[in-house]
Amino acid sequence: MEWREEGIVLGVRRQGETSAVAEIMTRDRGRHLGLVRGGRSRKLQPVLQPGNQVEATWRARLDEHLGFMTVEPVQLRAAHLMESAIGLHGIQLLAAHIRLLPERDPHPRLYDAIQTIVSHLGTPLLAGALMLRFEVMLLEDLGFGLDLEQCAASGRRDDLVYVSPKSGRAVSREAGEPWKDRLLPLPGFLVGADETLDGDGLIEGFRMTRFFLARHVWEPRAIDEPVSRNGTLGAIERGLSAG
Repeated sequence: MEWREEGIVLGVRRQGETSAVAEIMTRDRGRHLGLVRGGRSRKLQPVLQPGNQVEATWRARLDEHLGFMTVEPVQLRAAHLMESAIGLHGIQLLAAHIRLLPERDPHPRLYDAIQTIVSHLGTPLLAGALMLRFEVMLLEDLGFGLDLEQCAASGRRDDLVYVSPKSGRAVSREAGEPWKDRLLPLPGFLVGADETLDGDGLIEGFRMTRFFLARHVWEPRAIDEPVSRNGTLGAIERGLSAG
């Protein structure tokens, strides 16, 4: 068994004295692990850093084996990401989210989204918007997609400002008015509304995705919300305040 593909390094763990197990996200093969001989060497340690783009070659006798992986640098982003709190926490959060998915299960949309996000982690508002959209896509790929196309009560496709915590469906302003205290705010930019993206909208959006991730994913799996998520959101808020 053998394949060759570009991927993004998500993490690495020590294996023996000189080797390492690399964890990368590829477009067509999903999250994949492989043993990198000499992965702890001076040459490969800088390459096997989260956020770096590499070209990986994986080989194994059988598909279900861990296999051996060799990596060649394509784009070394890690040093740049470590320069800011958003970059440092953001790449860790992306890795934590991807680990919620089955290993070797392809998710090309999420892979493409990661490529975009890591290129914009230096801009707080844009980074926040992209990360929020990523969490919405993640819920969908996990089988808990939100229906934000039309109002659950009236069928309207405009003025959607709420999300039902029960159904995960959008609700219009008029239909949701009597129950607005029980509904979750829906940022307009997520549904294509002509609304300026701002920090308050991002906070509301992340509160919404946190609710559904906790209910459908974290709590059923008995895992905590990633520490890197709070770190990322805190860094984005500080970046917005400073700007």
